[in-house]
Amino acid sequence: MSHHSASPPAWGPVLARAVAIWLPIAAAATGLALLVYGAAQQGLRQQADDPQVALAENAAARLDAGVGPASVAGAEPVELERSLDPFVLIFDPSGHLLAASATLHGQPPDYPGGVFGTVRARGQDHVTWQPEPGVRSATVAVAWQGGFVVAGRSLRLTEQHEDLIGMMVTFGWLVTMALVAGAALLVAAVYPPSGGPSLALGSWAGPSRPRAPDPGPGSREPLPGRAGRLFQR
Repeated sequence: MSHHSASPPAWGPVLARAVAIWLPIAAAATGLALLVYGAAQQGLRQQADDPQVALAENAAARLDAGVGPASVAGAEPVELERSLDPFVLIFDPSGHLLAASATLHGQPPDYPGGVFGTVRARGQDHVTWQPEPGVRSATVAVAWQGGFVVAGRSLRLTEQHEDLIGMMVTFGWLVTMALVAGAALLVAAVYPPSGGPSLALGSWAGPSRPRAPDPGPGSREPLPGRAGRLFQR
């Protein structure tokens, strides 16, 4: 009788099964990474607004108490293009600037007047203000008896924190994708589809052995036993 070795496993079905295992897990991990980054970004953005809410409301209270706009705004200017300090802008009911502690290249900044319509309707508005490329501030606008108050602060540090979180989430996502891919390939190799050869060690190595002939129905084979000898019927 001729001996023959089992053929090595086909990698095509193994890879297809590995992709089928990897794909839904990768999609779930990607969605989770986006959710984590979005939640962290929103949390940082909300925290960036909190100091401005207090500053704007305190400025409005002082204005309503009769303190002059110039005194509320402060005398020391904040240069928006380079400073991280908070600032205050005070406007009349028509949106004309009365006093400001912020300057942009030495000039009073031009704040968008459309924000004040939302303040009239809701009492407060939160706006990310970009007076020029590369200069972004988190601002909060509120109303006072004689107009509107805007308090703001640079978003530079907040955006740096967002970038750091983005890099951490991306690194974690890449590591997760690699680990899941390796695990999926291992599972697909060790547990192939039905009818396919397994890649488990020793599953296809070595020649096949001939099977012993099946004894006929009338043959008797002695079996060991404690009391005498037993025969198979």
